[in-house]
Amino acid sequence: MNEPKIHERHQELWGHFHWLGVLAQQGSYTAAAARLGVSKAAVSQRIAELERMAGVALVQRTTRSVRLTEAGQRLVDDTRASFEHIAQCFAQVRDAAGAPRGLLRVTAPVAFARQQLVPHLAGFLRQYPEVRLELNLSDHLSSLATEGFDLAIRHTANPPDTHVAWTLCATRSVLVASRAYLRRQGTPQAPADLARHNCLHYPRSQDTPAWTLEPLRPQAGADRVTVQVSGSLAANNSEALRDAALGGLGIALLPDFSAQASLLAGKLVQVLPAWKPVGAFAEQLYAIRPYSAHVPRAVTALVAYLREALAPGFFDGINTKTE
Repeated sequence: MNEPKIHERHQELWGHFHWLGVLAQQGSYTAAAARLGVSKAAVSQRIAELERMAGVALVQRTTRSVRLTEAGQRLVDDTRASFEHIAQCFAQVRDAAGAPRGLLRVTAPVAFARQQLVPHLAGFLRQYPEVRLELNLSDHLSSLATEGFDLAIRHTANPPDTHVAWTLCATRSVLVASRAYLRRQGTPQAPADLARHNCLHYPRSQDTPAWTLEPLRPQAGADRVTVQVSGSLAANNSEALRDAALGGLGIALLPDFSAQASLLAGKLVQVLPAWKPVGAFAEQLYAIRPYSAHVPRAVTALVAYLREALAPGFFDGINTKTE
């Protein structure tokens, strides 16, 4: 075999190795095909070709998923570092060529993304027209490396140690209700009063729900207080709780970014404004990604843009009087 044909064969093999690695990462032909932007049949054919060239089975197929054989896993493990190095070198060269560009895959919590992230993305994409965004809205904590995301927005107190985390902004929790509900049921004057109200809460466990509050400013005789609450609705989505509060159902405990628009519009008012709920939601929003020596310019550009856009804070300018 002459040298050009040997070179072509090596190129073909490297392509096969890459597709096998993607299949191992994704766990199914369907997911691997979606990640590669090809048909499921093309992936299956490429893996079958590689198995014929290797002379051994590389994949164990079941009706629901695929697993690599010992030989297939060894092949993926031995070539992974090379592919990661190639991808990193290419990303560095591409980034050095000019403005941020390319596809940026981002995952973010549903409520925050709908209410705060998406409204800012139009401005970002106008500023960086060569960037394309793929946004995944999910409260599921995705594995960034496994699912191929470049960046995740997390409302958390403890970003993973294995990731790089940029603080986007501080957040706080807030108690809100509609004026109609407060006229009908009365306005709480102290945390203990919450025990007699219909409290709309985020289900944390099978235990009796309880809200903990502490005074925003030191007060004589005032300290952190925990109140057992009850209500006719619990939901694991802050938008659902907010909408129930807007409907006059009760008092809701929300992260400030979910309450902001309704408070600004006067549709909701803050309950117990001199007290701060603690422990219900995290007090920081982060942008995180797995550690790598090179961070694409599109990632750093989006993080910088969001930090500036969110810097004023969600509560700035909001009149929190209950009236």
